[in-house]
Amino acid sequence: MAADSSIGRAGRGMAVATLASRAAGFVRLVVLASALGLGSRLLDGYNVANTLPNAVYELVVGGAMASVVVPLLARAALSEPDHGVIYAQRLLSLMVYGLGAVTVVAMFSAPWLVEAYTPGFSADQRDLAVVLSRFFLPQILFYGVSATAGAVLNIRGRFAAPMWAPLVNSLIVIAVGLTYLLIGGATGTGSLTTAHLLLLGIGTTAGVFAQMALVVGALARSGFTLRPRLDPRGIGIRRIARLGGWVLVSVIAAQILVAVATRAASVSGPGGISTYQNALAVFQMPFAVIALSVMTAVLPRLSRNAARRDLHLITEDLSRAVRLAVVALAPVAAAMLVLGPQIATLMYAHGRSSAPAIALLGAVVAAFGVALVPFTGYMILQRGFYALQDTRTPALITAAVSAVGVAGCLTATWLLPRADIVIAIPLAYAAAYTVGLLAAAITLRRRLGRIDGHRLLRTHARVAIAAGTAGLIAAFAAHFLTPVVNPLITFAAAGLAGAVAYVAVAQLVRLTELRQLATTALSGVRPH
Repeated sequence: MAADSSIGRAGRGMAVATLASRAAGFVRLVVLASALGLGSRLLDGYNVANTLPNAVYELVVGGAMASVVVPLLARAALSEPDHGVIYAQRLLSLMVYGLGAVTVVAMFSAPWLVEAYTPGFSADQRDLAVVLSRFFLPQILFYGVSATAGAVLNIRGRFAAPMWAPLVNSLIVIAVGLTYLLIGGATGTGSLTTAHLLLLGIGTTAGVFAQMALVVGALARSGFTLRPRLDPRGIGIRRIARLGGWVLVSVIAAQILVAVATRAASVSGPGGISTYQNALAVFQMPFAVIALSVMTAVLPRLSRNAARRDLHLITEDLSRAVRLAVVALAPVAAAMLVLGPQIATLMYAHGRSSAPAIALLGAVVAAFGVALVPFTGYMILQRGFYALQDTRTPALITAAVSAVGVAGCLTATWLLPRADIVIAIPLAYAAAYTVGLLAAAITLRRRLGRIDGHRLLRTHARVAIAAGTAGLIAAFAAHFLTPVVNPLITFAAAGLAGAVAYVAVAQLVRLTELRQLATTALSGVRPH
């Protein structure tokens, strides 16, 4: 009982830290948009430069961290006489040496990296992005060391520092953005001073450095000796490469889609990249807060049932996770679809953001509402393959998803007016994730014998009726309230009307998963 209570407290603490970190990350985006100006060339250049270290890190090691490196650390901790200390030291040392070299190469290659993402940039905008990227690319090393040190801490039963460290990063960058706004920093690329450039460049990377320092400091305080090891032999580099092969395919496919979408957004005109990235952040927030909570509650059983090869229970677990997540996120998707302009105004109409950029952001947020449900189902079904210890199939499906998304973005670039290209990007995402969801469901049905299709279809039909009705009511409320009240009241009233309608219609069509969802949520907050 004590052990269960301790695990429950740790889980709740991790959930609080994750929510706080994600909320701060979202506030960071809002502050930067206010300070640099949503719709400005400066914010676009900043965002592209700040995308590069994350993209390079994911390609080099990020995708393999959870699926390959953490299990190897756990095995070393159990099987080696020193509980895996030397193994962890060698792995940390390898990260420092390897990612240090990657960082140097990336900084040298900055002009080509920027060019790959920004065919629509002007020459001065591209030059600015290159300069900023050379401030930001050292983050590759900081992210790698932070992730590896965090993995070692988790193996040692310490979870707090890795979960709270991103919050520190976001708080520092929020302070940088507010300082930039208070000192009257420029919004144009031509009027940017050296002081402004240094504040943005050094301040942003300082946030990632602080994140790394917090995690490494916690590792040192745990009793782990931070000792460099010049000889990396013994950590199984070939094994890591072999196990991470299919994971790397998934990461490459995902990064190709991000790169092509960013290129398409850059072609759509000034502010296109920032509009796409900020709308993507709005899209990802409900998934992170709601869907991941449902998956955390439902999917631990999936791994146990997969270990026992109980195919019937695996199907039940996946079906339950999909149904609960769809019931939770369908009304959110409807709200994004009909209240996108109000969401954009409420969150981003501050500081130096332009009115046309806010209007465009509202349209892109609305378009992302179409992608939320298929994306959620696709992500959950992927867990089914991982529980079956199959990384090859989800990698191939991810490659197909990327191909569809890339084709959609390229088609939009060729056929649509420039201003409409960025609105088409989330529609390309929706088509891609729908293909991924169907491919995953068909493949799992063949693997498991059944996928609980009749119950899934019934639930989706009832959700469509409830969410569709709620969306219409919210849209009518927003239409009549927008001209006479401020965006906050409009959003709150329309959202409340839609939520009441969703619950009422769900009761009428006997959407029993809504009650199950409430029970699952309440069980996470009841005292144990």
